[in-house]
Amino acid sequence: MNFPAVLFQMAPSSSTIGIIVAFSFFFVFLAVAIVAYKALRKTAKMAFRMIVVTIILTIAVAGSLSLWYFSSGGTPKLKPPAERRR
Repeated sequence: MNFPAVLFQMAPSSSTIGIIVAFSFFFVFLAVAIVAYKALRKTAKMAFRMIVVTIILTIAVAGSLSLWYFSSGGTPKLKPPAERRR
């Protein structure tokens, strides 16, 4: 089987990969925050639960923004073509 469309696909850029990693990081920590909220339902008061969830979500936002920022390094600097002199 030969799929010509597959041959012309471009690889994702580093900023696209960075966005995917940042969103994945955020959603993993969001799931951790939801599990922590549910686990603390019967043992802790509402204020303590909200503090724990807020700390986890703050870590998630800060981590995903830093991953996105450092992965999108911008466009690489292109050197001008070498001039040949004889």
